[in-house]
Amino acid sequence: MQTPATYEDANLILRLYEMRREEKLRQARDWFTRNFHCSTLEEFNKVCPPGSQENAYSRQVITYWEMVASLISSGVLNEHLFYQSGMELLLVWERVKDVVPETRKVYKNPNTWKNLENVAAKYIQYLNSVDPETYPAFTARVRGVK
Repeated sequence: MQTPATYEDANLILRLYEMRREEKLRQARDWFTRNFHCSTLEEFNKVCPPGSQENAYSRQVITYWEMVASLISSGVLNEHLFYQSGMELLLVWERVKDVVPETRKVYKNPNTWKNLENVAAKYIQYLNSVDPETYPAFTARVRGVK
C-alpha cells in the first residue's frame, strides 16, 4: 500500500520546480535535452569535454536529478506524487544509462547515479502499471527511435 502524499510533499515538489526555473539550470536543461546523446564514456568526453561549458551543463542536470532521486529514495518525497509530474527525471536517466556502467568502473564508484537509477526503475514500473505502452513510447521518443 502506498503512503499518501502530504502537504510537505507538495511543497517540496513546488520548491524543486522553482529550482528548475533558475536561469543557469534552465540553460543546462535546454542544452542537455537537445545535445546529450551519449552511449559511451568516450562519447560523453567528446560531447562534454572536461572543463567545458557542456561538461558543466551535463553535471548540473545529472546531479540535480540525482539529488531529487535521493529525496525520493530516502522517503523524504512521496514517489507516487512525484511520478505524476516528474518525467524529466526519466528522460535524464534514459540519456545517461548507457554511460553509467563505464563511468562507475572508471571512477571506481559503484554508487554513481545510483539514486537516479533506482528511482527510474521504480518509475518505469509505475508507468507500466498505468499502461504498458507508455514507457516504450517514451523511451523511443527520448532516444530518437522511430
